[in-house]
Amino acid sequence: MRKILFGLAIVAASMVSATAQAAEGDVHFKGELKGLKDSLIVISPQADGKFKRDTVLTPNGKFDFTVNVKEPCAISCYTPGTLRRMENIGFQAVAVPGETAEITGDATKSYYFSGSKFYKEYNEADRAMEVINKPMQDLINNLNTRMAAGESQETLLKEYQEKSDALKETMMAGLMDFIKQHPNYEASAAMIPQFENLDKMKEAVALLAPEVRNGRMKPYYQNIIDEASARAEAEKEAEKKQAAGVMAPDFTLNDINGKPLALSSLRGKYVVLDFWGSWCGWCIKGIPEMKKYYAKYKGKFEILGVDCNDPEAKWKEAVKKHELPWLHVYNPKGSSVLADYGIQGFPTKIVIGPDGKIVKTIVGEDPAFYTFLDETFGK
Repeated sequence: MRKILFGLAIVAASMVSATAQAAEGDVHFKGELKGLKDSLIVISPQADGKFKRDTVLTPNGKFDFTVNVKEPCAISCYTPGTLRRMENIGFQAVAVPGETAEITGDATKSYYFSGSKFYKEYNEADRAMEVINKPMQDLINNLNTRMAAGESQETLLKEYQEKSDALKETMMAGLMDFIKQHPNYEASAAMIPQFENLDKMKEAVALLAPEVRNGRMKPYYQNIIDEASARAEAEKEAEKKQAAGVMAPDFTLNDINGKPLALSSLRGKYVVLDFWGSWCGWCIKGIPEMKKYYAKYKGKFEILGVDCNDPEAKWKEAVKKHELPWLHVYNPKGSSVLADYGIQGFPTKIVIGPDGKIVKTIVGEDPAFYTFLDETFGK
């Protein structure tokens, strides 16, 4: 199955000879994949939460390396060009201590697993996921093709929103059905993170045979469930903080000229707090439309851009480069502003009324923001 290669937790790999004695926690990966060039970069999560990178040579697409892990975890191996986002070549898997995986196929399209018992079952699960995910992948591919051809992003996003929920439901039902049919597969436990919904994750875990549910794969899915639980709690808190009618917490941060600017100084007019960063692709993509609407309703509302996770020099450079005409403040490390507003993703736009109370919150580059502006100021 061809998978998206960005954003997964990854495990380190080191070259070992075929005669080397296996250490506790070793997972052996070997195989041959079309499309590979001369090397793969394998990055491992460390105990301190940081990541380590190692290089594995892949002459003629062949590789043979070992990763050492404490417990089952997701791994990804990328070509250097993939890390530079110039291509999309590599493979993903779950590393399980003591197991051997043999991987064949095409690193740019589909690849397959064999080897020890776990990886034979994992391949079966992977094939099932490929079929289950195909309708959603087909939709995404179609929308990307049409976007490249110049079709409106707003139109395409609306179509995605209209169709994606039903497709996701079908995907989740397919995954659940596989687990029901294969409760004794440890590979079924490896599918738990594919569920986006926390309740569905727990439902899927309950379907596993006791020896699988409580066996060596438990840390793999339990870590994901714990993270999902924490996110759900954070989102619940964010909803409270961002709810319409809540008084927006005041703050004072330095503006682009280094002078203090208090949110309360803008009381009496509509203010859009735009939480963004120069590193945020969707934030940057939304700038042209924001500039258009800022000019369209000039004087009827103000935008206060709140920098997030940028070095100060990069923030100033981005404001200048994109010629952003509205107000800006720098949000330094140690500031409580993101926590006070429960910011969970970027961009997030929080509309504050003249009375200082929150009117609406929009997460992501969503056309709903511009619809709101038209409905509020276009009368």
